[in-house]
Parts: sequence; C-alpha cells; structure tokens
Amino acid sequence: MLRVFCPPIAILLLSACGDPGDPVSSASEPNGTESTGGDPSTSTGDAVPTSGQLPPTSSAGESATGDPPGTTTDVATDTSAGLDTTTGGDSDGTTGDEPSPWDGEPLPLEPPGLWSWVPFPDSMCRDGSTTGLGVRYGGGDGLVIYFEGGGACFNSGTCALNELWSNFGEFKFDAWALGIGKGGLFDDDPQNPVRDWSFVYVPYCTGDVHAGDRENVGIDGVLGAQQFVGYRNVAAYLERLVPTFGDAGHVLVTGSSAGGFGAALNYDRIAGAFPNSAVTLLDDSGPPMSDQYLPVCLQERWRELYNFEDTLPADCVECFHEDGGGIYNLASFLGEKWSDQRLALFSSEQDGVIRTFFGYGLEDCDGGTYPGPTFEDGLYQLRDEILGASPVWGSYFVGGTGHTILSSPGYYTTEVDGVPLTDWLDALLHGDVSHVSP
Repeated sequence: MLRVFCPPIAILLLSACGDPGDPVSSASEPNGTESTGGDPSTSTGDAVPTSGQLPPTSSAGESATGDPPGTTTDVATDTSAGLDTTTGGDSDGTTGDEPSPWDGEPLPLEPPGLWSWVPFPDSMCRDGSTTGLGVRYGGGDGLVIYFEGGGACFNSGTCALNELWSNFGEFKFDAWALGIGKGGLFDDDPQNPVRDWSFVYVPYCTGDVHAGDRENVGIDGVLGAQQFVGYRNVAAYLERLVPTFGDAGHVLVTGSSAGGFGAALNYDRIAGAFPNSAVTLLDDSGPPMSDQYLPVCLQERWRELYNFEDTLPADCVECFHEDGGGIYNLASFLGEKWSDQRLALFSSEQDGVIRTFFGYGLEDCDGGTYPGPTFEDGLYQLRDEILGASPVWGSYFVGGTGHTILSSPGYYTTEVDGVPLTDWLDALLHGDVSHVSP
C-alpha cells in the first residue's frame, strides 16, 4: 500500500499534505499545526453533494469527499473606500513591457549548505510589508527555485486561511528553514536528484498564487487594501538571481500547491531569463484543469483580482477566453514554446485541498462540494488530452486525497506502478518524460 507521511510543522502550516490513500484536512488547526483527522467530514464514506453544478463523472454512483467549502462572499472592488484599483505592468517585467535585462546586484555569498535570508526592500506582501528570499548555496551547478504554497485570497474565508498559512518575513522563514527546509526535496539524501544543487526559496505572502500585479484591491469582508503583487515580486527577484546563478547548468522551477500554480504561471519568464540553462518545471499539486472542471466564474474572479490579463504570457492567445476561462491552455502553450525543455505535474487523483478551492466556483461561485471522482476525471482529461499530447510534458499521479509531496518524507517513499517518485524526477531532469499513475 502506498503511504505518504506528512512532516510535523511546529509553527506554520505552509501547505497541507498527507497519505495519498487517505483523506486529509483542507485547513489547519487554530494553532497552526496540521489537522490529521482525515477529511473534514466525520463519515468515512463520500457524501452526496447537495449543491453545485458539476460536469458528468464517469464514476457513476460515486460520491464526494470533504465538507462543503461553503458559500463564498461576493468579491468587490471597494471603490467607495477610496482604494486605488489601477493595475501595474509599467516597469515590473510583466507582459507588454520590454524584457528586463536582469542585471541587478548579485546575492551575497554564503557558506554552502546553510540557509540565509536576503531582504528585498522593493518586494511587497499583500499587507504592504516587505519580504525577501531564502537562499542556500550548493556544490553542484544546478539551481532549484521553489515557490511556497499556502492557499489564495479571493474572499473573506480564503483570505483568512491564506494569512494564517503565509510566510510574511524572516522570523517565519527561520522556522521554515529549521523544519520543512531540511526535508524532502531540500534534503541531502542520496536518493535526491537535486541534493547538491543551490536552492532559492520564494516565500508566499501575496495571496495571488505568485502571479498578481495589482495594488490596493478591496475584497468584501476583508479589512484593508490588498496588494496582489506576487508576479511583480518575482521580477525583483530575477533582477538579482540571474546575475548570481546565470551560469547554472540546470534550473528546476517548482513549488507546492499555490506554489505549484505559481511555478507554472512564472515559468515562461524564468525560462527566458536563463537562456543558457536547461529549465525544468515541476508543478506539485497545482493542476491546470480545463474549463469543464475548473469553474469559469472562479477563473474570471482570479483574473480580475490578480490582473492575470497582464501577467499571463501575452502570446498565449488561447489563455484569454472572452468568458474568463482558458487558463488551462497555458500548459499547451508552454509545451509548444519551450519544446526543448521538460515540464511535469504531480497530483493526487482526488486532492482534497484543491477540490475545496475549486468548490468555491460551483453554483456560479456561490460555492458547493466538489466530488472526488469529478476531480479525478478532470485530472485524467488534463493528462490524456493536453499533457499527454505533448512530448515535453510528464505526470506522476498517486491515489487518494492527499495534497503535495515535495517537502514531506513521502518524497522518498512514494512508488506508483513500480516507479519511485525520485527515479521519475531524476529521469525528468535528464530529459526523459513519462506518465505514471495507479
């Protein structure tokens, strides 16, 4: 039986994880530690959804898992409060601008193997504070750019959870570095294909899956103006990362949950910033479902709040459907544009956390329960019709409702159909893509 274990987190839950074969909670406990009691529902069986407009599932008679995410609060731009809702995109490296030369000051050198915090005064969290990067130099010529996860902020409930999970500064980074930053992908275990690479840790404090470029946004039920500028922050980081690591032989762009989405949404720009490197994408638990499975009204809400119109690649024409959908076409676009690179997705077949967030889009964004079998259908449609149609994309799926893998001990113990996860990743880094599933 496949088992994936979730590491203890003493101070901050950065993203949920768990046994891909067992239900997991989609939210943290009040003290910030992980809830381990399974799906939020008390029943061990799936509950029949009472609301939600869902595409047909091939698993007739199967039912949902997890509690209903509830009814969402209407999102509104609070112009009555005098908030400036203009978008960015003038000089931050977003689409429509001339590419940045990425010629800033290199990062300070530190002894290999030790995490250090580098503040960026020109960065910003959604509360207006500044943030920075975690850096750990290695002995090899590879570089891992890891985007942290932690939900997303698009209504009062999700914004509250995102604030709990977010890493807003050096203090929380120190806790992360002592715990999660030593395990899984970050460990020096001989099984780890990137054990001697340098690492850059991109903390998550913008609530916009690292892909926003919009200041002073008002959301009903959320106090104050929100700064959704994760995409702009990445431009500031690249200004210094490229001069520091421009000679890297290989760059792995990766992240978990919201960070998985963020890695994919920033990949085009990062790949262009390292033209002399192999640049591989590994999206951990951020599946870009088609419009049939990721409600279009939810995509439209994200576009509006985060200004995806300026941060999605301008040349991805099919990413911009008139009804607000089409974000999933980014996968095909990346595969075609970067046909000499390798891209991949990891996911659980019925990821309980991502289903919770997708559920906010049901019933025209009134909210509902997103059934596990429906999510599974959408995941395999993504693999068979989009990822599988490209020689560039690979995938690794595990059974169950677990969420994320890269920072847990399961990174080393997971094996599906006779293929250990670490072997699959090693092959990916050597240019060999494959699709692994139960």
